[in-house]
Amino acid sequence: MARFAVIIPAAGRGERFGGNEKKTFAKLDGKPLFLQTIQLFINRDDVCQTILAVAPEDMDTMKTRYAANLGFMGVKLVKGGERRCDTVANAIEVVTDDADFIAVHDAARPCVAESMIDSVFSEAQKSGAAIPAIPITSTLKRVSEMNVVEETMAREGLYLAQTPQVFRRDWIRGAYQKLGENEQDITDDAQLVALAGHAISIVRGDATNIKITAKSDIALAKAILKSRPMKAVAKHSPFEEAQW
Repeated sequence: MARFAVIIPAAGRGERFGGNEKKTFAKLDGKPLFLQTIQLFINRDDVCQTILAVAPEDMDTMKTRYAANLGFMGVKLVKGGERRCDTVANAIEVVTDDADFIAVHDAARPCVAESMIDSVFSEAQKSGAAIPAIPITSTLKRVSEMNVVEETMAREGLYLAQTPQVFRRDWIRGAYQKLGENEQDITDDAQLVALAGHAISIVRGDATNIKITAKSDIALAKAILKSRPMKAVAKHSPFEEAQW
């Protein structure tokens, strides 16, 4: 069985989320968002390591409030960087040699289905690199800074990328070793791995695999999770009730 290390970047500022509470710690069904997301992976037999990367200013909170939870679930905590790609690079440094593949999944995507994870993991084993993505079906408009439509763009062949994005360990490590050579604005890991010369395979994503951006997305995520069959989660902390 192929073995996967899962990196959960959670070091973003979440400025669009609003309010005084950081998005990372926002509650979804009574639990912090990052823990809801981690629970998607920790009980999988093919996952050998789970790494949570958080902003430097959040390290103390994680250690004081959630150390019991993370320790019980076997999650390794690392310090994130200024950019998302810097955060992932820091996490890659601590990936165990037992991992054949590295998966990167947004902490703000707590609704990815188990079947989707299965599909992306399976495709990555075949092709070396795979991401979920959904085709764009709406009309695309390029808009000026003055909020005036400048152009209607063709949508054929355009997809919205999602996570988890999964890569051979040597491919993504090699890509990140060249991070400083790329002057482009790196927005996801597939972009960086593609710049290193590797083809990225697509599996059909799901519209329910939403990314929490605004507070209103929490209600949508609750509805999505409520619509799915309940599944027992084995790796709960014995102290979890006190943590929420």
